[in-house]
Amino acid sequence: MIIIIKRIFIAILFAALAAGCATSADKSATTTKKTSEPNYKEAAELNVQLAIGYIQRKQYKSARDKLEKAIDQNPDYLPAYKTLAYLYALLGQADKAEEKYQEALELKPADADLANSYGAFLCTQGRYDEAQEMLRIAYTDPFYEALYLAQSNAGSCYLRQGKYKKAESLLRKSLRVNPKLPGSLISMAEVGVKTERYLMARAYIQRYHAVQAPTPASLWIQIQAEKALGAKEHYMKYARKLINDFPDSDEAGWVEAQARSEQLR
Repeated sequence: MIIIIKRIFIAILFAALAAGCATSADKSATTTKKTSEPNYKEAAELNVQLAIGYIQRKQYKSARDKLEKAIDQNPDYLPAYKTLAYLYALLGQADKAEEKYQEALELKPADADLANSYGAFLCTQGRYDEAQEMLRIAYTDPFYEALYLAQSNAGSCYLRQGKYKKAESLLRKSLRVNPKLPGSLISMAEVGVKTERYLMARAYIQRYHAVQAPTPASLWIQIQAEKALGAKEHYMKYARKLINDFPDSDEAGWVEAQARSEQLR
């Protein structure tokens, strides 16, 4: 949202500077034109902002309609393509998301924010080499304001690849900028479990739960850490919470299966 607001401000500033160079006659003509013709660029920006609000409220059809309208109004407005691609990815429509990301890349292939978003999407599709190539564009751009988010996404993607050393390096860098970044905290906790550093896993999952409500995935990480550390009381506490709060989750099934296996020994 901040990036979109900044772009609107730059557009308004540019318009003001352009007007300052015009003659009085030009200004009069411009004013007449503006009052008689709609400003499609500003309308496209507004529709993207409205779409983001709809996405936050899970009104996805309304969001899609606003984004498609924004593209019709201004076919060169990159945020409209990025947001629509994100929406399709969110809804599990990978082919449509890929199509919109490719259209966005045709407009601005070196855009760091686009590279970050597309790279994260590619990782969810298991296209890891392509994902890391795009994410590297984002986190090596010194002018990218959300560079730490690209580092977090790349680190989490390396975690999925089983490249724990590379994952940890990038995740730690992201946390130096934003120590409360949930994605990096839970990924660091998982790195701890995967590398059998259970005290580290416990520390990071506790930090995660301090800023984010527990999920089946986060509770499963904590359960594994507590069990490995021999903290039976804590292990039972989080196991009960997982089963009670998320009884239909895969993770609850794993805990129950683990308990049955131990009873049979």
